[in-house]
Amino acid sequence: MFDRNGNDSSTYNVENYEFIKKFSPTVGGLIEKEYLRQKNNIELIASENYCSEAVLAACGSCLSWKYAEGYPTNRYSGSETRYYGGTKYVDELEEYCCNQWRQVFHTDYHVNVQPHSGSQANFAAYKSVLKPGDTILSMSLDNGGHLTHGSSVNFSGKLYNVVFYDVDENGYIDMEDVRKKAKSYRPNLILAGASAYARIIDFEQFRDIAKEFGAYFMVDMAHIAGLVAAGEHPSPFGLADIITTTTHKTLRGPRGGLIFARKELAKKVDSAVFPYAQGGPLEHIIAGKAVCAEEAQTSEFKEYAHQVVLNCKAFADEFIKLGFKIVTGGTDNHVFLIDLSDHPFTGKDLQDRLDENGITLNKNAIPGDKRPPKQTSGVRVGTAPMTTRGFKEEDFRKVARRIAEIVKQMDEEFGK
Repeated sequence: MFDRNGNDSSTYNVENYEFIKKFSPTVGGLIEKEYLRQKNNIELIASENYCSEAVLAACGSCLSWKYAEGYPTNRYSGSETRYYGGTKYVDELEEYCCNQWRQVFHTDYHVNVQPHSGSQANFAAYKSVLKPGDTILSMSLDNGGHLTHGSSVNFSGKLYNVVFYDVDENGYIDMEDVRKKAKSYRPNLILAGASAYARIIDFEQFRDIAKEFGAYFMVDMAHIAGLVAAGEHPSPFGLADIITTTTHKTLRGPRGGLIFARKELAKKVDSAVFPYAQGGPLEHIIAGKAVCAEEAQTSEFKEYAHQVVLNCKAFADEFIKLGFKIVTGGTDNHVFLIDLSDHPFTGKDLQDRLDENGITLNKNAIPGDKRPPKQTSGVRVGTAPMTTRGFKEEDFRKVARRIAEIVKQMDEEFGK
């Protein structure tokens, strides 16, 4: 879609929606509008990114037509494990994809590349080692966790007994609270990972606590996977029993999920994905995941991930300089939260106003938020997509200053 300098230098996507418009003017027209929105807006949503043309092409390939329930042959006993014929080439593709992801993270863990999303990956990961009613210790949605980490409206909160560890007064994970609650509740699984946490996660401390109290240790690294791959964040491999991730955030791949697990959990993980949670895998998306894995091993990707972190620090520092409150006082990764609790408007208000001004981000709860989830007292900001578009530190400082201008106008309008 865009080259690494932010230019739309190809015709692949243009031809794509123009072709669709010949057969469905409505669908093609809506895709065109969304393409132009993405091209013209400043995209700051931390869970989004732009994948390469090669990934897009793989996802739109003839593999879209192929059913392949089950797994490639010879995975365990050498017996046939697909439930459809004609799978010779998708078997090779899927095994290649698994091997590429092991190379990305320098691991010998078992890999399952079939989950349709990060939520599906978490669903299967829990199923592989837990039974309904078992206890999970995790970070709450309010403190930066994900919906699938135990929210009461999600399957995770409905199927399992979830206990949440807290953050301290500065917004950092309170490791003493993690240990205290592990001791009190004796969880079956301790989960580390977040969707809105700006600091380094100490996987070793989590592993030690899980080991002390006999719990499985799981990491959801969906947001930071690209940083882990590039050495910009400590790795959970060799520490966690199970690791899940998406491929479409800092990894810049297609929308989808992955599960990594210690070899002794391989069969449990695979059976939890298929046949328990899913039917036929999306082989066209698995092809996109394989291309993504190849790209994640390049020097260009490592340079990109490093720039994401540099950009995020510069972005957060500029907001602080402009007088904004940033949760945890800064960032170590690709994301941070702006605290709007002292302003007369909500995170939703700012999200909507920025949309009108060509800047896209999302409302987000902050620790101790007194506003409801549909309003929130904060917004989440990420630098991964615009770094793909070629933004550097000064570009993000300019965006911060523009957002500050809009916030000042809103303060006056809402009566601060």
